[in-house]
Amino acid sequence: MNGISGQTNVLSSRFGRGAADGLGRDLGSFVVATMEVPWGLVKERLGADPTQVLMVENMQLETIERQLESVGEVDTVLGVGGGQAIDLAKYIAWKRQLPLVTLPTVLSVDAFVTPAAGIRRGHRVDYVGESSPNPLVIDYDVLRTAPPELNIAGVGDLLSIHTACFDWELAHMAGASEYPFSQRDVDAARQILSAVMRQAAAIREGTDEGLQAIVDGYMRVNTICLPAGHYRVEEGSEHYLFYELEERLQRPFIHGWIVGLGVHLLSRLQGNQHEEAVAFMEEVGLPHQPSDLEIRKEDLRASLLALNDYIRSRSDLWYTVLNQREITQAWVDDALRTLNF
Repeated sequence: MNGISGQTNVLSSRFGRGAADGLGRDLGSFVVATMEVPWGLVKERLGADPTQVLMVENMQLETIERQLESVGEVDTVLGVGGGQAIDLAKYIAWKRQLPLVTLPTVLSVDAFVTPAAGIRRGHRVDYVGESSPNPLVIDYDVLRTAPPELNIAGVGDLLSIHTACFDWELAHMAGASEYPFSQRDVDAARQILSAVMRQAAAIREGTDEGLQAIVDGYMRVNTICLPAGHYRVEEGSEHYLFYELEERLQRPFIHGWIVGLGVHLLSRLQGNQHEEAVAFMEEVGLPHQPSDLEIRKEDLRASLLALNDYIRSRSDLWYTVLNQREITQAWVDDALRTLNF
């Protein structure tokens, strides 16, 4: 599988231009979890009609449980679209113990290779269940129908390695790591990020190689994180800013973009090659500025000033730079001057 060995959470794959063509003929009776735009792009390519199409309404647990109850007897669950559509498909496949096929139409988030489905309880994200695509279908032609900046968003969950690994090293040095520390895993994760960064031009241009670099990066992260039983090398303080902002503003964001903002700010707090991280985001064209995310300066200021208390209130969050450094008003003033609103 593209030369990747280890646990990728992908049981089989179909990669290439036109990979989605005729897919439906291999699925028996199938239910599709999707959204209107991606379904419109894909349905004529499949070569067979689904038994049922479920459109994502929202990812609140009560909503998806209601949708689950409406699913009849089928052989396969097909997820078509971005993160929410794939997560709905994963949830149904897990609950019904059915084969899962994922056909991402955008690479903005790594949901199509991760085992758990991201659901929401109120405005908080929870990850539940376990499912693996068989196959994962990566059709470069389909992916290029998405706005380029949404595929580039996929870099966010790989760039988070930059800050997350630093956070884990801090936790280890402080004797506060929640898991046995592995320098080998940290080094391997950084090698994955380096390989992705070398493909910056191809990713920005949306070439076959650039799109595949993001997919391969996601799968390689799994070969580290699934055996370890956690995603410590890929999630840290950069995600925690996103969690606080989403709860504060009570609205979702494009995942890779908001993680990029987190990397911008938290690499600065860490003193961790901040300029290099920002330069890569600029080179690859990853939108991450508050103006891209429609975040007002006063809201981001309030979020940053509340962030230390927020992580102390969340016993489920790992030890990061936010447990070591207090964010001051002066630091926030300096940091906000580096951003566009």
